[in-house]
Amino acid sequence: MTTASSTALLTDRYELTMLQATLRNGTAGRASVFELFARRLPEGRRYGVVAGVGRLLDALADFTFGDQAIDYLRRAEVVDEDTIAWLADFRFSGSIWGYPEGEIYFPGSPVLIVEGSFAECVILETLLLSILNHDAAIASAATRMITAAGDRPCIEMGSRRTHEAAAVASARSAYIAGFAATSNLQAGDTYGIPTTGTSAHSFTLLHDSERDAFAAQIEALGKGTTLLVDTYDIPEAVRTAVELAGPELGAVRLDSGDLVSLARAVRQQLDELGATKTRITVTSDLDEHAIATLAAAPVDGYGVGTALVTGSGAPTCGFVYKLVARAGDNGGELVPVAKKSKDKISVGGRKYVLRQKSKAGKAQAEIIGIGEPPAGDGDDRSILVPLVTKGTRVYHESLEDARTRLEFALAELPASAVQLSRGEPVIDTVYRDLA
Repeated sequence: MTTASSTALLTDRYELTMLQATLRNGTAGRASVFELFARRLPEGRRYGVVAGVGRLLDALADFTFGDQAIDYLRRAEVVDEDTIAWLADFRFSGSIWGYPEGEIYFPGSPVLIVEGSFAECVILETLLLSILNHDAAIASAATRMITAAGDRPCIEMGSRRTHEAAAVASARSAYIAGFAATSNLQAGDTYGIPTTGTSAHSFTLLHDSERDAFAAQIEALGKGTTLLVDTYDIPEAVRTAVELAGPELGAVRLDSGDLVSLARAVRQQLDELGATKTRITVTSDLDEHAIATLAAAPVDGYGVGTALVTGSGAPTCGFVYKLVARAGDNGGELVPVAKKSKDKISVGGRKYVLRQKSKAGKAQAEIIGIGEPPAGDGDDRSILVPLVTKGTRVYHESLEDARTRLEFALAELPASAVQLSRGEPVIDTVYRDLA
């Protein structure tokens, strides 16, 4: 078992067997460029959201083969002793460019560009893909939910529906997308995300009566707490909640049934009881479509779980990691290379990216070219930023920076981007300057 802080063994075996083969034949040190991109968006999606960059860079810093990892590789006979010696000294010394967190991506967008020797780039493949495929999928789904919710806050509460580590990463991605808080305390501690939570049905069922349960919760958490009112009879629960907390009752939560009609009935009852400022929060297997359906209901906030942490039907982005350029046989300038197999074609050459904009400032196309971007290309926006330069991390943005960037990037897209109906990517990917 590797050490707790090392990420080196979060790796597919074939990364290391390729390393061994190239060390043997002398191609391991050949200068190379890899790109991470999606050939297409999940079916029907109009854009994707980049998340996980900060987590990726944290993991890269811990991508070292310590004594325990080396011992495992030797015991399991994964690679030979020459390869083990190389891995024991490994530290990534190359450079990485990429889309910053909170940026929008489209088919073909080079979300990461990794430059270095073939050996040091190829062994990062699994780690980079596993983080970005997960985090960007969650952020993309979460952004659709935030768009559907409008100005009503969303709370991430999917920890019990996914792997414990994925729960923390999902909360981080949801926060980038605009979620107001998470139920996950580890995410709160690790990333500073606001946390929230009050009680479940088991708390009510523990007590001899619903009144006793509500009284205990109010005593412990104050009148501003949120009471879960659908364990038994909802009208009776609402009446009891207001009797105990008065008009200062913070909120009630609905977790089952026809949420639209229930929210209307509860709102009317709360107002009649004088609790006009008591909010209504709804949960119960919500996704972006259910949230959109509730737009006309008197709801004040949403709690989202399963659909969020599973990407709302698209749990991965389909990112791939491909060699797009390498030094020639005799060294010297990089030579574009590309996979040409059916349905899995890639475009060779180290890319630049411009987000082409109209005179009104709206995005029109994702312009991807080979080599250096053209100078003075109007108001077109350059996307790629340096993340790692010669082995040193240079990207240190906060989650708040990512949230702000996403708001800007979404506002830049055509209005059709926010439609939840299935459609094609909202802007086209256009390739320029191809060899």
